[in-house]
Amino acid sequence: MSETARDYIILDKPVRRMAEQALSRAAGAPLIAGNDVELLIDAQANYAAWLAAIRGARERILLENYIFREDAVGREFVAALAERARAGVEVCLIVDWLGSLWQSKSDFFQPLLAAGGQLRQYNPFRFASPFGWVYRDHRKLLVIDRDIAFLGGLCISAKWLGDAKRNVQPWRDTAVAIRGPALLQFEQAFADVWAQLGAPLGAGPTIAIPTAGDIALRIVATQPDTAGMFRLDQMIAALAQRTLWIADAYFVGLSPYVQALGAAAADGVDVRLLVPGASDLPLVRAVSRSGYRPLLERGVRVFEWNGSMMHAKTAVADGRWARVGSSNLNLASWMGNCEIDVAVEDIGFAKRMEEQYLKDLENATEIVLASTRRRHALGAVRARRASGSSSRATASALRLARSMGAALGDRRVLSGSETGALPWIGAATLGIALLALIWPAVLAWPLAALAAWIGCASWVRYVRMRRATPPRTSAPLATPPPASAPTTNTALDDCATNRTDGACDAVPAPDGKPQQP
Repeated sequence: MSETARDYIILDKPVRRMAEQALSRAAGAPLIAGNDVELLIDAQANYAAWLAAIRGARERILLENYIFREDAVGREFVAALAERARAGVEVCLIVDWLGSLWQSKSDFFQPLLAAGGQLRQYNPFRFASPFGWVYRDHRKLLVIDRDIAFLGGLCISAKWLGDAKRNVQPWRDTAVAIRGPALLQFEQAFADVWAQLGAPLGAGPTIAIPTAGDIALRIVATQPDTAGMFRLDQMIAALAQRTLWIADAYFVGLSPYVQALGAAAADGVDVRLLVPGASDLPLVRAVSRSGYRPLLERGVRVFEWNGSMMHAKTAVADGRWARVGSSNLNLASWMGNCEIDVAVEDIGFAKRMEEQYLKDLENATEIVLASTRRRHALGAVRARRASGSSSRATASALRLARSMGAALGDRRVLSGSETGALPWIGAATLGIALLALIWPAVLAWPLAALAAWIGCASWVRYVRMRRATPPRTSAPLATPPPASAPTTNTALDDCATNRTDGACDAVPAPDGKPQQP
């Protein structure tokens, strides 16, 4: 078996076992040995491998993806899935309702359904659940015949291939292909979500899964409010001794994670974060940028990708541990979504991840704190401007909110730049108060509409649950024992007649209270 992270991070065997147990408990995932892992870079390589595996499927195809777009790539996948369904292969497809909203027409999947394939949407909008839509299925998972599984950050869309005619480069993204005993965990992760949306998944192929390699890994399949990946990310930041190199598409680090990265950097760990320079979600990019300063001040190096979009979600630590999957470093992925990642503990795979990371940095710009004393002192080795006033406004609003929370809660001492923001915070707050006094309806009507929606939704759910609850039936009354029948205690009788070792000194009576025999 190859050398793994647990053999490097801690040398003392008892403590090493404790750390391995802690990783398993934090992630909610055991270490699975005997696998082979292949690194797949960008959409061209991934889509070719996915389609080849689908076309070679013999018994079952399980596909779960956040976005399934109606374009050239999406149509090719639907055609391949439909062909296998007509050949008798069981095809089960989960798409996220919100992720695929407006991405395809209602009849886009009809060829697959007509061929016998099954389609389920995750968490469509429901009037009775006003805020339920925030929980999404953000996974990108494909499992074929218990033979091979693919997971990573790629959705099914031609956007990932770029557009040569418009001079748009392909998106930078990462996925893996896995063979071996871990396939059972992938199938179970899919089955758990499938069962939430309808009838459970069938038993599936009966073939045994042989050992495919010497790589140990963990499958971290999270659902809303489980936070397994968040705990694992925190623990890896604490265990890293030499390097921790992270790539993330939509980084909005929570304070505990930012502090964990800063503590690692302060302890001499080379901590790096690679994020997009241009994003398909400018709002998230602006929020992400607003969090650079705390990282930079703690010694974390931050890089922005110079290509069209950097969509990978990866990490590699100490050349021994690596993660690839669908989870972004933000609250939505950590707490609100169904996600799936693989944490690989293998030197060879981690080395390939490090090599790819260094290659990516060749096409990135490092963000640094400028030496000037200006308050807006965030600069770059090569100047990069925000993509419009909306991005700058969002970043400024988030900084103001953080400063306001720190000031009102008296949680910490404000920095010089934050102190300068306090007059603006006060002016904005007074403006809202004045608006409420002069035109109260401006604030009252939206709040009233929201309250009415929540109230109606609560009644709708109550009525549905009452209708779904079977009526209670009265149980027949138990026949009391005859008045002449003596009440006996079998345990006491047995002790009194058969035990002489004193073990019956205090035997529980039928009412639960101890009594002497």
